[in-house]
Amino acid sequence: MKLKLSIQPLHTWIKPINEPLLIAGPCSAETEEQLLATAHLLAQTGKVSVLRAGIWKPRTRPGEFEGIGSIGLKWLQRAKAETGLMTAVEVANAKHVEEALASGVDILWVGARSTVNPFTVQEIADALRGIDVPVMVKNPVNPDLSLWIGALERINHAGINRLAAIHRGFSSFEKTAFRNEPMWEMAIQLKTICPELPIINDPSHICGNRELIPYIAQKAIDLDMQGLMIETHIDPSSAWTDAKQQLSPGDLVSLINSLALRTVESVNKTFTDKLTELRQQIDKIDDQIIQKMAERMQIVHQIGQYKRDNNVTILQVNRWDEIMNKRQAFAQALKLDIHFTNKLLELIHGESIRKQTEIMNTKTTKKP
Repeated sequence: MKLKLSIQPLHTWIKPINEPLLIAGPCSAETEEQLLATAHLLAQTGKVSVLRAGIWKPRTRPGEFEGIGSIGLKWLQRAKAETGLMTAVEVANAKHVEEALASGVDILWVGARSTVNPFTVQEIADALRGIDVPVMVKNPVNPDLSLWIGALERINHAGINRLAAIHRGFSSFEKTAFRNEPMWEMAIQLKTICPELPIINDPSHICGNRELIPYIAQKAIDLDMQGLMIETHIDPSSAWTDAKQQLSPGDLVSLINSLALRTVESVNKTFTDKLTELRQQIDKIDDQIIQKMAERMQIVHQIGQYKRDNNVTILQVNRWDEIMNKRQAFAQALKLDIHFTNKLLELIHGESIRKQTEIMNTKTTKKP
């Protein structure tokens, strides 16, 4: 499936644009002094194209700081006038859109908590109809690619063709080192079905702490994402929201200078020829894997029939444990990652269960 969106290239609507595009600024606009001081330091780096700041902050629980409100838009106006940086804010309803545009905000973004709700996205889209303004859409909180695509489509159908996606990670029940699991495959899948859509990575929200940001930022660049949105505060330790995940302007510069920028293609013919040869080897192996998988499922089909005819349950826990133990040991001996191995086995097992369930619900045809 290919996603058909009418989109203008990123470099046509963000100027000046560096490589990679860098959007930076505090999680929340707290005071005029804080925002202006941060903005001036970011402008002095020569690496930041867009100043971001949270004006309205959707918080998980009431009673927490929920943003300074509309007065912060005036501070952004002043920061833009004094530094020349473009500005960007999150909007969560039609009123936010109206106020942000009236204050000259250059770019709007739809947050993860809004993307998850089609009613909210549609309200924002309706408020944008007939207005030419760039919009960025964050992935929904939960890992649902259709919701992300749906939000992008709603905004695009409203006439917005200066459009980008923001990959900020997904909530997960599993406790890991990240605040939000990157689930890179979701962003890769979006990029695959809509290659012209710019995707900007938000390592701040993925990581939840500043120590991991360099790792995620580099991986995003390696996956050919067009830019980074990084929360930056003049004094991160005193930030009113998300203090642990914000960088100082100085640390931001160090991070950007440390990134290894790579090209999508190489002009080196020797490299291209060798890469083509290796890819052909992979294609051959992939064909063999698919063929063997089909053969495996044919045997699964026979097992399903045999279980059905003998009134035996589909799930055999002892057998599944045996498979996992043996395959894990074999995979480790072959230097395969244990997490990859487990995911692969669980996927195959799930398809086997589905196939056998289908057979169990099919009546046997008795021979005369």
